[in-house]
Amino acid sequence: MTGAATSSRLVRGFEVVIGLETHAQLSTASKIFSGASTAFGAAPNTQACAVDLGLPGTLPVLNRGAVERAIQFGLAVGAKVAPLSIFARKNYFYPDLPKGYQISQYEIPVVQGGQVDFVLEGAPRKVRLTRAHLEEDAGKSLHEDYAGQTGIDLNRAGTPLLEIVTEPDMRSSAEAVEYAKALHTLVVWLGLCDGNMQEGSFRCDANVSVRRPGEALGTRREIKNLNSFRFLQQAIDFEVQWQIDRIEDGLPIEQATVLFNPDSGETRAMRTKEDAHDYRYFPDPDLPPLVIAPEWVERVRAEMPELPAAMAARFQQADGLPADDAAMMTQSLRFARYYEALRDACGAPKLAANWLMGEVSRRLNAEERDIDAAPLAPPTLAALIRRVADGTVSNNGARQVFEALWSGQGSDVDAVIEARGLKQMNDSGALEAIVDAVLKANEKSVAEVRAGKDKAFNALVGQVMKASQGKANPAQAGELLRRKLG
Repeated sequence: MTGAATSSRLVRGFEVVIGLETHAQLSTASKIFSGASTAFGAAPNTQACAVDLGLPGTLPVLNRGAVERAIQFGLAVGAKVAPLSIFARKNYFYPDLPKGYQISQYEIPVVQGGQVDFVLEGAPRKVRLTRAHLEEDAGKSLHEDYAGQTGIDLNRAGTPLLEIVTEPDMRSSAEAVEYAKALHTLVVWLGLCDGNMQEGSFRCDANVSVRRPGEALGTRREIKNLNSFRFLQQAIDFEVQWQIDRIEDGLPIEQATVLFNPDSGETRAMRTKEDAHDYRYFPDPDLPPLVIAPEWVERVRAEMPELPAAMAARFQQADGLPADDAAMMTQSLRFARYYEALRDACGAPKLAANWLMGEVSRRLNAEERDIDAAPLAPPTLAALIRRVADGTVSNNGARQVFEALWSGQGSDVDAVIEARGLKQMNDSGALEAIVDAVLKANEKSVAEVRAGKDKAFNALVGQVMKASQGKANPAQAGELLRRKLG
């Protein structure tokens, strides 16, 4: 099932209940309990050290940078940062789990509570967070190119993760997607995670159930490892329809872990879903409790960047941007920084925002670039905006200059305007002569204007622009036409 994400509160008379568990890979250079590298793309098993493998005689040492990133996240979502939290061993067997257990947090996580705010279809929404806890990643099973066998790559073993768990607050795939996008924006904004979903740096598990309105929560099934927003939407929508079909056929829903196949658009059960007691959690004897003093929390708070919502509010209040424009300017921290540099250089906040939302975003999207890869530096684009504002070049001419600068056909705004003959006509006498000639040649349109037909006036402005080869200032031409037409 593909298409737009469902946002209806009821599906075929059923209420959908969704909670998400998101694994954000923290942006530390080394692993959470060892000094091994976390760099992506290394040859298999070249970044797994003795600590990651749990070899006899090794002891884990907690990465301070991972803790500070967890503190940042807790502060950003208004959660409680636990002054004391405990690391536990989560015991299960899987070929890519070298120690036979995963170090995680269970009863006392480092981040407790909080919420993520976002907008869906113009209305504010919030999703409550249950917790966010630190843990290590497992390795990876490789099933391709091994002559029917499975290879194990342990490079990811020990990679630091922050698992962010929501309450079952979402009622549609659309809501789940918007929450996930807001969370993604936040962790990337803070620099906690690079957000690369294709590389597995940000991936979601969706717990999905359905129920008749007013009934108790239904049996949930967990869809694992969704690494794109589109797959998240498709997987939830298919799972919802599958569960409703089962219930309407009188069949039970069994708690299970399921996988989503993006090729078929379907989910399939992988194993019966375990409960917490199946993992036999117990405190890790090799790791002392994590103690976070208030002074540490305040030091982290002082070093955090301004959050997206606060920055958007500032852009509305100080720059006079509409709410939608301010939201666009804060889609990422790098985009916001570019906007601020452009605004300061050109002195026109709204014009700066318009160019970023228009021509710049169009080219970035077409070329699949981020704003920091834009070939136009803010001072250059600001110079072009100033030339539009002072009437040197028309909007249409400015777009031509922009295309030339973007594609490397020049670097100086004024030189490009001059070389391409795009400078607007500033000779009032020459413009008046063109207007007089247009009025004389279009007596029918003149009569229609005097009869109150606005379209005829626009036609006259078009004739002036044509006669001037696009060099007349449209506003000046219109003003002169009105004066001559009385």
